[in-house]
Amino acid sequence: MTSHPSGSPQTPGPVTSSFFLNNAVSDVAMTYFYAHLFAAEPEISAMFPAAMHVQRQRFYRVLCQITARLADCPDGTDAGPPEDPEFTSYLAELGRAHRKFGVRKEHYASFRAALRATADKFAPRRPADQWESAFDRAAEIMIGAAQEDAARAPAWWTAEVTGHEQRTPQVAVLTVQPQEPFAYLPGQHLSVQTPRWPRLWRRYSVANAPRADGTLTLHVRAVAGGLVSTTLVHHTAPGDIVLLGRAEGTMTAGTESGRPVLCLAGGTGLAPLKAIAEAITGSGERREIVLYHGARSESELYDLPALRRMELEFPWLEVIPVTSQERAAGTRHGTIPALAARAGVQDRDVYVSGPDAMIARTVQVLRTLGVPAARLRYDLPGEIG
Repeated sequence: MTSHPSGSPQTPGPVTSSFFLNNAVSDVAMTYFYAHLFAAEPEISAMFPAAMHVQRQRFYRVLCQITARLADCPDGTDAGPPEDPEFTSYLAELGRAHRKFGVRKEHYASFRAALRATADKFAPRRPADQWESAFDRAAEIMIGAAQEDAARAPAWWTAEVTGHEQRTPQVAVLTVQPQEPFAYLPGQHLSVQTPRWPRLWRRYSVANAPRADGTLTLHVRAVAGGLVSTTLVHHTAPGDIVLLGRAEGTMTAGTESGRPVLCLAGGTGLAPLKAIAEAITGSGERREIVLYHGARSESELYDLPALRRMELEFPWLEVIPVTSQERAAGTRHGTIPALAARAGVQDRDVYVSGPDAMIARTVQVLRTLGVPAARLRYDLPGEIG
């Protein structure tokens, strides 16, 4: 597996997309787009309730970037889908991910018409047929991927909360039991919806390798203003029901490389790396695994007892707790990006997980150290969801 760049497509050129992304007009254009869309197709407005203003911004921005990128393709409007495999894969993932919002094939015509109307108003010098052709090429990939996915799996899974542990005032560890088989790979993430906030989905990584009983463990931090995270941490108990979206992400456990492993986790970014460590140790290979878990203070190392138990069970696993804002016995002081430079990366598979900014800084350090892309694994989910 190679490194995984941002989950959003490459930002298009300034001439093509200025009316979409220029801060002076983007909010006005977005408002115009959704007003046109909802007037033409009231059913779609239910997919974007008032509490989803951020999701509206993300979806609009991604839609504009996709269309602008395809409109800029030098091969003209008759060349079909782009040959860039990564971009095509992104579009397919977007089509699959939006099934959970209720997006169907027939809705694409309404999105197309709203985009055309917005382009006519805010970028009248751009040929309209070029925008429409670009949208059609993207829609073809997205619709096809969604239809293939629908033949194999539901749009979402119902799951019962079977465990809720309050590890810190702001972090909880939840165990959920899907009512139907849920397929995923160690290291992947999924989306969660709670009954309190219908149609509002937020991503969380699965913190365990697949289990015989099918249960999943999630590490959730309540963030300021986070409706779903606050509900999961402070207003959820065993017996509650949540909805799960399909598993996504490319940072998965490489159980066949044979190389030693370095895992660099910040905060609840520990979850996917713990799942990856479980998968590698459970495969029967005695590959050395060094796992750094960083937090601001010792009290925020919320899963350290469980990690210590894993160390006892698997002596080839070493857990190194890290604190950045205090010095504590038994921990190393510093940030994950800073410690990555001294962690010993030679001939190791390196996994990085945590806040986006931490991932970006850590990856930059690792690349400076010469870690090749083939051994550097991380996910920046971007705007898919």
